[in-house]
Amino acid sequence: MLIREAGQRDWPAIRPFFEAIVAAGRTYAYPEDLSSEQARALWFLPPPGRTVVAVDGDRVVGSASMGPNRPGRGSHVATASFMVDPGHQGRGVGRALGEHVVQWARDAGYRGIQFNAVVETNTAAVRLWQALGFRIVGTVPGAFNHAEHGFVGLHVMHLSLVEESSVG
Repeated sequence: MLIREAGQRDWPAIRPFFEAIVAAGRTYAYPEDLSSEQARALWFLPPPGRTVVAVDGDRVVGSASMGPNRPGRGSHVATASFMVDPGHQGRGVGRALGEHVVQWARDAGYRGIQFNAVVETNTAAVRLWQALGFRIVGTVPGAFNHAEHGFVGLHVMHLSLVEESSVG
């Protein structure tokens, strides 16, 4: 599997799984009635953000978008969003994208990575992020209206990218 910078030419390959994941109502709070252009604008972040795709052969099997979590005084902490084509889940695509984002953030000089909204019932994602060193720093109760479980919590997850002695 190759992870490479995504271009607008990749949107036609990303769009079907983006729409399927959003429509499933299990992991993303995006509106379901987004136009293709609105969805693309959400996924392809302007610089300093970037978007990558995971490619298996000539098929795009996943994507991640990343950048600063907040502007200005919060721009030293990164964030990212991930989507894996449902037909390719369970094959290491998410882990490869996660490892790529962690290395990108380290190389770019970020002090940490914060995920603002990991749905607590998305246990595969929670386990993956914890395996990569993230910890749950809080949970907002009932902040996500899950298609099957109703109102469930959103975890805020964090990974420090600095030595403990220099945190502060």
